[in-house]
Amino acid sequence: MAFTSTFSLYSHPQVRLSRHRRLQLLPPHTAAGLGKLSLLPIWRTPVASRSFVVKAASSVEGTPARSSSGSRRVYRRSQATAPTAPLKRVAEFVAPFGLIFAISFVVWKVVEKIVYPTPKQLESSPVENQSASQGVKWSIAAGTNLLSQLGAKIERQSKQKLNEFARELRSFPSIDMSGRNFGDEGLFFLAESLAYNQIVEEVSFAANGITAAGLKAFDGVLQSNIALKILDLSGNPVGDEGVKCLCDILVNNSGIEKLQLNSTDLGDEGAKAIAEMLKKNSSLRVIELNNNMIEYSGFSSLAGALLENNTLRNIHLNGNYGGALGANALAKALEGNKSLRELHLHGNSIGDEGVRSLMTGLSTYKGKLAILDIGNNSITAKGAVHVADYIRKSKSILWLNLYMNDIGDEGAEKIADALKENRSITTIDLGGNNIHAVGVTPIAKVLKDNSVITTLELSYNPIGPDGANALAEVLKFHGNVKTLKLGWCQIGAKGAESIADALKYNTTIETLDLRANGLRDDGALCLARSLKVVNEALTSLDLGFNEIRDDGAFAIAQALKSNEEVNVTSINIANNFLTKFGQSALSDAKDHVYEMAEKEINIFY
Repeated sequence: MAFTSTFSLYSHPQVRLSRHRRLQLLPPHTAAGLGKLSLLPIWRTPVASRSFVVKAASSVEGTPARSSSGSRRVYRRSQATAPTAPLKRVAEFVAPFGLIFAISFVVWKVVEKIVYPTPKQLESSPVENQSASQGVKWSIAAGTNLLSQLGAKIERQSKQKLNEFARELRSFPSIDMSGRNFGDEGLFFLAESLAYNQIVEEVSFAANGITAAGLKAFDGVLQSNIALKILDLSGNPVGDEGVKCLCDILVNNSGIEKLQLNSTDLGDEGAKAIAEMLKKNSSLRVIELNNNMIEYSGFSSLAGALLENNTLRNIHLNGNYGGALGANALAKALEGNKSLRELHLHGNSIGDEGVRSLMTGLSTYKGKLAILDIGNNSITAKGAVHVADYIRKSKSILWLNLYMNDIGDEGAEKIADALKENRSITTIDLGGNNIHAVGVTPIAKVLKDNSVITTLELSYNPIGPDGANALAEVLKFHGNVKTLKLGWCQIGAKGAESIADALKYNTTIETLDLRANGLRDDGALCLARSLKVVNEALTSLDLGFNEIRDDGAFAIAQALKSNEEVNVTSINIANNFLTKFGQSALSDAKDHVYEMAEKEINIFY
């Protein structure tokens, strides 16, 4: 009796075949001869149905199989007239089975490749999908090969970008290529454009992921370039090794006058390499080494270079770790140096002891130091005494920064006394020094007789309304202050009233900073009344962070409309509590001034 067996073909999880494919096994007597081959399916191509129907002979001779009548007659006749031996029967079944098995194997391999991609295809497909969805972005990380391991399209666009940068280097005197992230390979490509270049004078390669290996691109290039004056490599992790490589190249360079190496991870070893270069290089005028990791050893090396170098004008060492010992080393170097004009030591924790040594060295300095930055150095009233002594003696200092120390009221009084005798300082920054009204009063009195000071920075000091009033009373008719900064000074509406009253008479103040003083609408109304009065000096007013609402904005807008002679060109009233109505009023006032007086006022809200 013939039989039909249904066998599941879902052994491959991703292949979906017909739900009703049928499989017929070989006859038992044939299966015994074939062994394992008896389990192999026999497939035929479907004609009209989606099922695969496979024929098999009956297990009992004479029993009709599931086929046409013609087939049954042929089968019976062959069985009756020409009986075959078991081996021949096996051959009749093995040959078709071999052919069908080979075809099935090939078919399964094709299906497997389609459904299960190779690891290589799996690795490449995300890149292709990402490129298709996001587009090509030209961004090469530091140290990577710019022209390999990328698609052909990315490669072409990368080369195109670099070629554009190279053309810029050959066409313009000042080029800013900061933050382009072209890495070491990009620098090697671009450096060739600097060789024998007679056009570019200033170039910035800041923040491009350049490492020590990339700086080798300058070898043979900077030696042949005498036109380049300013080179900025700040924000690149070149480290000590990169700085050493650069210094070896710059020893023989006679063009570069300003070198910027801020935030480049250099430490004492890099500072030593720079010091050795400065002993031989006579073209550098400015060197910036801010925000690195230079400690006392590096400061000592640089100090030794200053004893031999007579061409360097400015040295920037802000945000390092010099300490009192580093300041002491520089003080000794100043005894034999005459070329230095600017010394920047902001944020080095030199303290009172360090400032004492530094001021002693500066007092005997034979050069003409114009700018001294010793802000954020933990200097107290004790250290302010030494600073005051230097102020009295100096005749060259123009700009003095004591920002974010802690000299207090006592230190402020010492500085004020010294300023009475000094006639060179034009800008003094005493912000963030815990100065109150008691300390700011003597400073205000100095302004009566001192007409040299043009910029006074007192922000971040709790001077209050009394301190504001002390300054206002003097500035009404005295002094030559053009820039007055009183942000975060807690002066309130009452202090704003005193300042506003001074503005009615003052003829010098051009820039006034009153940010974050809690002025509110009352303070804004006071200032608005002053803006209605003819004031030919004031051009910039900053009222940010003052809790001003629409009423204050309306008052300022009306003042601008009323005063046709107003000279204010910039008003900042951002970070307050204005609604769209207050903003609209200010915008209308701006348009009105432009229509009536053809003057442009920038209002920020």
